[in-house]
This record gives sequence, structure tokens and C-alpha cells, in this order.
Amino acid sequence: MRGGRAPAFLLGGGVSDRPRLFRSSKLRPPPAPQIPEAALLLSLLWMPALLPVVYRLLLLPRALLSMASGSPPSQPSPASGSAYVAGSVSAAFVTCPNEKVAKEIARAVVEKHLAACVNLIPQITSIYEWKGKIEEDSEVLMMIKTQSSLVPALTDFVRSVHPYEVAEVIALPVEQGNSPYLHWVRQVTGSVPESGTAPP
Repeated sequence: MRGGRAPAFLLGGGVSDRPRLFRSSKLRPPPAPQIPEAALLLSLLWMPALLPVVYRLLLLPRALLSMASGSPPSQPSPASGSAYVAGSVSAAFVTCPNEKVAKEIARAVVEKHLAACVNLIPQITSIYEWKGKIEEDSEVLMMIKTQSSLVPALTDFVRSVHPYEVAEVIALPVEQGNSPYLHWVRQVTGSVPESGTAPP
């Protein structure tokens, strides 16, 4: 290093002899804010839960205006086909040991108007703990579309005919989708009393 320039790696410039664009800390751009991936993921997971709150907040000015004018606020009618009430339809999921059992249960819940439609998804692999052992089974997944108010009756019926000791029945409310389809689900399942009991 006698009489010459120090190698670039000693100056912190890597192996290149090109001059740096930002030699002074005053000229460097500010660092981008760092958002941990976990915080970003959590914020994305909470967004759907906040949609009903945001929807109600958006309706607040209309409600205040109607209170000031003395007229009741107009509500969209789900029967008119113009608006879907978020969460009034659910997708329920049930696992079955084979296609034969899944088809029997699917046909029965549609015939009893506990569901408008059932999709059968074959050859899923389930890994779970049962009675202290890790198990792995091939199963059929049923995706059942029904009214949210019918989920308790659907659950009772599935439990009464399912071969498993503990049948999986879980339901998620549908926040939005193709409005004509969602109204069709409600129409097809509408002949069932919404008291939570299945028809005979």
C-alpha cells in the first residue's frame, strides 16, 4: 500500500473503484421504515374482521341525517336482490372418511334444505392428534353453503349421521361474493324454519 491508494475494500466500497454516490451522511436518503413481517401479517388478518365496523361507520352519516329529518333510515332489502347482508350466508366445512359417506351426507343436507350446495373435495390429507397419537388419514372435504342461521341445525344433523366419534363441522360467514348466488343460497334454504331445528 505504499504510495498508492488503499484498496477499495478497506474504504468500505467493496471491490469496485467507482466513487460512491453518497459520501456524506447529509446526502443519504432516510432509511425506509421497517415493518416486521409478523405485524404486517397480523394487520392483513384483522382487515376482514374490521369490514363490518367500517360498513357501519359509513352508514353513520345517513343515520344521523335521517334522525335530524325525523324520517327512518332506509335499509337495503336483501329480498330485492340489490344488497347482500354480510355474514347471512356461511360456508361450512365437514371432513368424511370416504366419498360414499360424503355423498350421502351431502345429498341429505340438500334434500332437507339445510344447504343449497355441497362441493366434495376428494383426497385431502389430514394430520391430527387423536387420543395421544399423531394420525394421518386420507379424507373427503365437504364445503357446504347455507344460511348462517342454519349452521346449528346443520351441525346437529351432521353429528347424528356422521361415522366419526367427533365430527368436524366448522363454519365461516361469507362477507361478500356474487350477490345473485348468495341470494340463491338464501332462497333454496329459506323453507327451513330458522329456529335452529332441522325438518323431519
